[in-house]
Amino acid sequence: MHSTIEHQCDVLIIGSGAAGLSHALKLADHCQVIVLSKSDISEGSTKYAQGGIAAVFDENDSIASHVEDTLLAGDGLCDKDAVEFTASQAKTCMQWLIDFGMPFDRENSENGETRFHLTREGGHSHRRILHSADATGAAVQVTLIEAVQQHPNIHLFQRYNAVDLIKSQHAENHLLGAYVWNRKRERVEIIRSKFVSLATGGASKVYQYTSNPDVSSGDGIAMAWRAGCRVANMEFNQFHPTCLYHPDAKNFLISEALRGEGAKLCHPDGTPFMHKFDKRGDLASRDIVARAIDFEMKRLGADCMYLDISHKPSDFIVKHFPNIYRKCRSLGIDITKQPIPVVPAAHYSCGGVVTDKYAKTDIANLYAIGEVAYTGLHGANRMASNSLLECIVYAHSAAAHISTRLNKDVLEEKVNAWDESKVSDSDEEVIIQHNWHELRLFMWDYVGIVRTNKRLERASHRIELLQQEVNDYYSNFKVSNNLLELRNLLTVAELIVKCAKQRKESRGLHFNLDYPNKLDDPKPTIIKNNVK
Repeated sequence: MHSTIEHQCDVLIIGSGAAGLSHALKLADHCQVIVLSKSDISEGSTKYAQGGIAAVFDENDSIASHVEDTLLAGDGLCDKDAVEFTASQAKTCMQWLIDFGMPFDRENSENGETRFHLTREGGHSHRRILHSADATGAAVQVTLIEAVQQHPNIHLFQRYNAVDLIKSQHAENHLLGAYVWNRKRERVEIIRSKFVSLATGGASKVYQYTSNPDVSSGDGIAMAWRAGCRVANMEFNQFHPTCLYHPDAKNFLISEALRGEGAKLCHPDGTPFMHKFDKRGDLASRDIVARAIDFEMKRLGADCMYLDISHKPSDFIVKHFPNIYRKCRSLGIDITKQPIPVVPAAHYSCGGVVTDKYAKTDIANLYAIGEVAYTGLHGANRMASNSLLECIVYAHSAAAHISTRLNKDVLEEKVNAWDESKVSDSDEEVIIQHNWHELRLFMWDYVGIVRTNKRLERASHRIELLQQEVNDYYSNFKVSNNLLELRNLLTVAELIVKCAKQRKESRGLHFNLDYPNKLDDPKPTIIKNNVK
């Protein structure tokens, strides 16, 4: 048996999107940081975020209004303190990003001064979305990567999967680091650290149709759950209403900002329909729009609905949405003249690992930041452009909290080496692929936009069977990327179904035909794993 390679750092950050990289930059002047990236550092959900980041920069807007809009979108389940904390920190955090060179779009005001161009999205009562054309996430990622690569105290471990968190055997409720899988060398290594921060993103890959990249497999949520952390509100999966419907357009999002600039949702014959579902029409919140599209598709037996912005001047469309224009044009769709075929797709996990305003979890030196976390900001439905904001606000608050504790003594405790002496290479990797596809398909069918008790029970039984298969498989064969992700996706699927079965109402993103009404006194769904 080969000896296991060990690495050391002060803070191990698992994940390299907006949350992980901004967290690293806030910490690195004070300590040694390792950032673990499952793929290339440029990959991840941040890169695909189109719309922008919500923050109050307009003199006619207010933090109170941002809070009110967020609470309304969250449909009675937001934690008001978390909402107020996030909204109040937004401008400072955006200025920090701007100081690193973030190229938010600007415009000339009437008096000739340059100011940020602010757009509006569903659920927002004002224009408060800072953006970089229609590719804001990509600009954020590039800005942060350039800064991170120049910092001598940040060490990037690319193409590494986190396998499991390592808990202390002697100090209760404390971590020693994590087992990680080096994908290039195909071996498990150990990273020892004083603190671990999960910034792994969400779990939308658990569904067949998703706007997320392949890396969004719920790894951080699953690892934290196995380590003994509480999770909350996993039943609230946001389905983005408008993903491009085309056989060659994998995961391509059509930004909500199009509707903010006047695009209309229509039937195949061009008839608008959102006014029938909500007084805000096309600017209703995402849960309402996604259900409306799903309802109209089923009612008409249609494969998709359409989003039409062709009534706007063509130069306006090309200037504001160059990325979407180019992508659609490459597929033969001219959005200046034709409507865009769209369908809903799994987009965002509103629930996650329970944290406080410093991103602290139930484990003393474990933090969770961004989509992996449940902060209470999103409630039963996330409002557009609050997600990248949450990443940066909580990356900063977590870094501030860790910085006050860096000088604490390190636990000198032996970590068991990873034992692969009794496992062999699998000759049936195809079985994992089959299980993976089966999981994603039945989650879409049974735990999708509209649910029933019977569908949830069916999903629960299927998950149990697959978990048994994977546990048997996991103990007999060497680690692989697909095996690790399937194990985590099954854990996340189990948590989603557990939470969905506990909610005896329909609210926000969770719609159960057996409980169509709302409860008078809703509470977050918090579940605990009683591990030793």
